[in-house]
Amino acid sequence: MKTTLNFQDADSFYEQLLDAHEGLDPKQSELLNARLILLLANQVGDAKVLRECIAAAAKMPA
Repeated sequence: MKTTLNFQDADSFYEQLLDAHEGLDPKQSELLNARLILLLANQVGDAKVLRECIAAAAKMPA
């Protein structure tokens, strides 16, 4: 599992993510996040890496 920044333009990605949520109610926003998570998990494809990512995210402070 990679824990260092691994994409070229993090700020642009974050801006795109915020734009995608613009105008959504909380439920729609949650559904967008869920769909995005599943699409990204499909891109990763490795069950071991996905387990490690889930565990790491669960340990991160809120």
